[in-house]
Formats: sequence, C-alpha cells, structure tokens
Amino acid sequence: MTKPLTLIVDDEPDIRELLNITLSRMGVEAHCAATIAEAKQLLERYAFDLCLTDMKLPDGDGLALVELMQMNYGQVPVIVITAFGSMDIAVRAMKLGAFDFLSKPVDLPALRQLVQNALQLSGPVQKAKDRRMRDILLGDSSVMRDIRSKIQKLARSQAPVYISGESGSGKELVARLIHQQSPKSECAFVAVNCGSIPHELMESEFFGHKKGSFTGAVSDKKGLFQVADGGTLFLDEIADLPLSLQVKLLRAIQEKKVRPVGGQNEETVNVRILSATHKDLRKMVQSGDFRQDLYYRLNVIELHLPPLRERASDIPQLAEFLLAKLAKNNQISAPKLTDSAIRTLQHYSFPGNVRELENILERALALYDGDTIDVDDLNLPIGAETVSDESFDSSVQSLEEYLETIEKKMLTQALEQNRWNKTAAAKQLGLTFRSFRYRLKKLGLD
Repeated sequence: MTKPLTLIVDDEPDIRELLNITLSRMGVEAHCAATIAEAKQLLERYAFDLCLTDMKLPDGDGLALVELMQMNYGQVPVIVITAFGSMDIAVRAMKLGAFDFLSKPVDLPALRQLVQNALQLSGPVQKAKDRRMRDILLGDSSVMRDIRSKIQKLARSQAPVYISGESGSGKELVARLIHQQSPKSECAFVAVNCGSIPHELMESEFFGHKKGSFTGAVSDKKGLFQVADGGTLFLDEIADLPLSLQVKLLRAIQEKKVRPVGGQNEETVNVRILSATHKDLRKMVQSGDFRQDLYYRLNVIELHLPPLRERASDIPQLAEFLLAKLAKNNQISAPKLTDSAIRTLQHYSFPGNVRELENILERALALYDGDTIDVDDLNLPIGAETVSDESFDSSVQSLEEYLETIEKKMLTQALEQNRWNKTAAAKQLGLTFRSFRYRLKKLGLD
C-alpha cells in the first residue's frame, strides 16, 4: 500500500526534522523544502496528499504558498505553522483556504490529529459523502447548487464558519452537513442553543467544572468543548451569549485550550467551531452588544442561507420530500399536491421558511379528504403576504390577477342567484362548502 506523501516547508532544520520524524512514525512519507522556490520544484515532481508550511520563509510569505496551493493544487490540504500569538495571520491563511493552523512550539499530539484529519479528505469515502449531501440538502435552484458547492469546500477546512439566515432556513442542517462532509465526521457533532442556557451556568456548560467548585458541583463534569473534542461544536443563536462569556470563548478559540471552572490547569481541545444566528451580528458589533474581535474569529468564512421565498422553484421538490417523510411517520400513503396548491405555496412568503412549510404540510396531511391536497387543505393565513418567484414573470402574475377577478365574479354571481345562501352557491359551482368558504375569505368576499 502506497504511503501518503507530505510536503514540509520550513527554513528551520530542527523543525523540518521534528515534523519528518513525527510523520514517519505515522506511516507518512515526507519531502522537505526550506524555501518557496524549493517547494515549487517538489510540487512539480511529486503528487502530494498534504502540505505543512511555516508562515515566515526566506523568499516570501507563507501565505503566498497557500494561495499557490489553492490555485494549482486545490485538492491538497494545507496546514500552516505560525508564531505564537499570530492569530491574525492564521485567520488570513484560513480565509485563503488553509485546512488549519498550528502555533509554535508545535504540539505533537495536535499535529498528529490534524494530519490524520487532513489525509481523509480524498478518496472514495469523501466522494460518497458528496453524493449523500445532494439527497439531504434539496433544491436545484442556482443558489442551492452554490451552497452545496460551498459546503464541499468548507468541509475541506477547519476554519470557523458563521452561518447566517432567517429562522427556519436550515442553519443547523447545513452545520451538520459541513461536519458530515469533513474528516471529523466520525467524531462528535455537538449543537447547543446559546439562548437556552442560564447565564450563571454558561461557563460550566461550555468549559466544564471540577467537583466542589461551586454549590451543587458534586462531581467533575465535562463541558461542551470537551464533549465535542475531535469533532464539531455548533453554537446556534450565538448572538445571545453575554459579553462576559464572549471573552472566554474568544480565548478558547484562539488558544485551543479551556480551563474548567475550579480547575488549575488548561485542557487542550481540538474542536471546529460553527456558529449561527438569525440576528444581524454586524449591527450588534456596532452597538457594542457583541465583541468585534470574537465576531472576526467566528466569521472567518460566512455562509448565508437564503429564505425560502427567494428560491420558490425548489418548493415542489421540498414539498414532495416532506410529504413523503410525514406520511411515512404516520404510516400512510403520501398524497399528491395539486398544481394549484403548489402554485399557491410558491407565491406564499413563508416567514417561517422550510420549518413553516413542513408545519403547513403536516397540518394539511391531517385535514385533507380524498387523494390529493388542494389549496384549501393548506389553510394558509387569510390575507397572507405573497411574493413573486424568479420563475414567475410579470405576464404570469397578470394572468393570476385576471383569474382571481373572474373567480370573484363567479362567486358573487352564485351568491346573488342563491340569495346569499352559501351552501346552495357552493353546490351550484360544484365546490365543497369548506372550499367555497376558503375562496370567499381568500378573495375578501366573506
């Protein structure tokens, strides 16, 4: 079996030797370079699986090598080695596409873990993950294809990712997919809603505590960072963190170490941080409610999820999938949505996004009669705001308005001919009473 091949770039002979020996003991072969020029020569001769590079090199900035690797050898993960306290440089490297960073002096256990993770980024297992993602994150709109592509790229890095978007838009689903696509997929994915933890317990929840450190601490307890060690920690509604904890979270991210409440020693943790909120963090930074330095550490890369109303062309596929799932949970056959029901959903504004779509379909599944779900079975809010989708141009919108005018006229005539007896008018038009009443409300005639 061929050994993985790594490129080591560092101008210090002792560091090169240390890295080489460590990798050799892991069954990884390495070629060493002292300069960017030497690294380029080796890149032309060998097909590397990984690159380890220092940031300060005799003939240039290590960031230039990161850019070169991304441009010409994009499938090769790059781990950068920075001077102690050079977090800004590490962040810049990850923005350029570096897999992760290590600070000097190099922590060998952390190095071995990073190397193992990085070497899992290629091969048939990763390709299978890419195929599975397409079946989980549904939608063929251009924006969803772009998001799936970004997730694949983000999974090749350990950089913190800030996921923004409205409530119900799927932020936790995307966070889980980034984890599942990554080399950390076999390790823990820990999700926590920051707004659900009492402020007085936050430090203990995040970093753990030692027995006797406060009243009620009857035993040692691991915090979220320790539980997620080796994996991914997803901090949902990060905007709800109090300023006092923001300081400690910043240090944990920068130093990759945490100190339990009541503990004397720090514990090294290898955790990737993903965060999300439906609030505008930039405005909170400006108002002083969120630390600017923490914002920049969390928002190394931002992934924005669009609201459902901006990708209405995905609704038929989403609705079919959700109906099938709900029907299976209820052990019944999945009904079909009528064309008019689908058009109505595509023009609804969905303030609750995908989560609201699922709730609407679950309610319709409980109330519908027959073999299909029609418009009146959806029970959308009367007077609900509607939107136009990119797939519906102005001429189609005019047609919708024209058809509504005709429908309103027919309903009014039927009521007048039956002396405003709704039951008789519905029968005359061949409608159920419930459907007739829904149409009256929708058109403002009730």
